[in-house]
Amino acid sequence: MFSERFARYRVEQFVAILLLMSVWSVAARGGEADRIQPYPGNPYYWQYQGEPVLLLGGSWQDNLFNHPIGLEQHLDLLVSVGGNYVRNTMSHRNQGNLFAYVQRAGPGIPLDEDGKFDLDVFNDDYWWRLDDFLRMTSERDIIVQIEVFDPHDHFRDHQSLGGWSKHPFNPANNVNYTAEESGLPTEVNYRPVATPSKHPFWLAVPALANNELVLCYQRAYVDKMLSITLGYPNVLYSIQNESGEALAFGDYWADYIHERAREAGRTVFVTDMRRTGDVRQPDQRHIMNHPRRFNFLDISQSVGNYERTLDVREYIAGNPRPINSVKLYNTGGEEESVARMFRFIFAGGASARFHRPHPLEGSRDHEKSSRWGAGVEPAGASDHPQRADADRRDERLRLPAAKRSAQRPAAERSLLPGRTG
Repeated sequence: MFSERFARYRVEQFVAILLLMSVWSVAARGGEADRIQPYPGNPYYWQYQGEPVLLLGGSWQDNLFNHPIGLEQHLDLLVSVGGNYVRNTMSHRNQGNLFAYVQRAGPGIPLDEDGKFDLDVFNDDYWWRLDDFLRMTSERDIIVQIEVFDPHDHFRDHQSLGGWSKHPFNPANNVNYTAEESGLPTEVNYRPVATPSKHPFWLAVPALANNELVLCYQRAYVDKMLSITLGYPNVLYSIQNESGEALAFGDYWADYIHERAREAGRTVFVTDMRRTGDVRQPDQRHIMNHPRRFNFLDISQSVGNYERTLDVREYIAGNPRPINSVKLYNTGGEEESVARMFRFIFAGGASARFHRPHPLEGSRDHEKSSRWGAGVEPAGASDHPQRADADRRDERLRLPAAKRSAQRPAAERSLLPGRTG
């Protein structure tokens, strides 16, 4: 059964790649020179639309794409104060967030929101949210740094929908495999830390456990994401968020994304954010030592003093590339947070973004600052006139997929090949 699914996946994957290559050769969103990339005049910094740019940002959620209500207003607020940079984890955490897969009571059984996930069928609405988010940020010249895998989504539960007990890959939550077939646990009651865990999800890559069943579904998820993100010029990729997992996991997925991008005629920029705070530790140096694989850096867990950033710049002087910080914590109060941002910039950082406040469910709660970050507040998004625009967008998302697609401009529809589910 798995071999048949795997063979079908490989055929669909090949067809999707051909579609990507043919479509983007005639209908790309701007030329390669307009895409986010290191600035040739000083590769420690970024260039966008042919001009050098310093990336500055702050936002109120980690997974912005999955919070459509008030999102346009939030992005407009960021732009109005000079921002051009946001973070986006591919996560489901809060009430109202969507999952990447449909739910059903069993294989071949009609969809059921209370059923288990079917990893063979994607939830179009989840992916339309991502596409809408990237469209809105692209229109505003905002750079999006995507975190493909966030360990916090795969360990102990947090918030309404976050954690392994809610995750579609948990064997207890899907119709596709059992714990015995997949080797994945049904319970994970510990948090991610700065050293590798024994969680089999992070061991599926060939250099570790080579778990082809799990790896097949991981690849399908990444391919689906790339079928959307590669069509936009404003996307950077971080394989993980503050991970302590085995380096081979990040290595595999960085190589995989580069390969898929090359097949689509794109050059992308990829990093892997480590949890270790000391930039001189072996796992941090590993990222720095592989400039072709990790062609930019993110040292968010290390930002806090001037010398650390200078150390990284000196260490990579032979292969200079941008050094980002997609998270600046508010551990010393708001004044210190601003000082940390400027210290990082003055030391040569290419991007700096205030981390979001402590993750709470309601927008009102998120307006309260916390030690997690200063962020950019949602500022009463639920009461804003643009709520009507968000409602209309959500109404479109409830339409059948064919009708939704018909409502999009032809140029945009041509850039979204191979939608399944």
